[in-house]
Amino acid sequence: MRVFIIHGWGGTPKGDWIPWLADQLKSKGYEVITPEMPDPDNPKITPWVNKLKEIVGKLENSDILIGHSIGCQTILRFFETLENGKSVGEVIFVAPWIKLANLSSKEEWEIAKPWIETPMDLNTVKTKANFFVSLFSDNDPWVPLEENVKIFREKLNPKIVILKNKGHFSEDEGIRELPEILEYI
Repeated sequence: MRVFIIHGWGGTPKGDWIPWLADQLKSKGYEVITPEMPDPDNPKITPWVNKLKEIVGKLENSDILIGHSIGCQTILRFFETLENGKSVGEVIFVAPWIKLANLSSKEEWEIAKPWIETPMDLNTVKTKANFFVSLFSDNDPWVPLEENVKIFREKLNPKIVILKNKGHFSEDEGIRELPEILEYI
């Protein structure tokens, strides 16, 4: 079985909890793919979705996709491009968002704007995985908890998991392992 882990904005496959999770999954026999997404400090929808299409190639029903932050958005937007009848086994979102808060500069808001304002057909997306899990933190400075949980619950009906004091699930906040994620794979 293949597992794709898509890092977030400003991230890398070598950062946060991704190397730890990749090692855990490889030791269980999974094929783990952790691509370097294009221009991670200035992520754009089309190049990120195209990169995911390229690395996934022929989608398999047993595939598992895991996204962190903007990586979650990338997966959602990738699913919109799939033909009817194409789906994966499972999707795990870590710090997913439709709405953002507290970006620190006008430049950051300009980068985020297309991701926030370009609509997604979440009814189509919902049909592209057998199971969705969304992990949120109760103290994420950028992902407004109630607002995003409400959107994800209404549109995708995932298993919602709210963890305590994980921030944005990044190594800046000391998150280099995320054992909770293994419960859902």
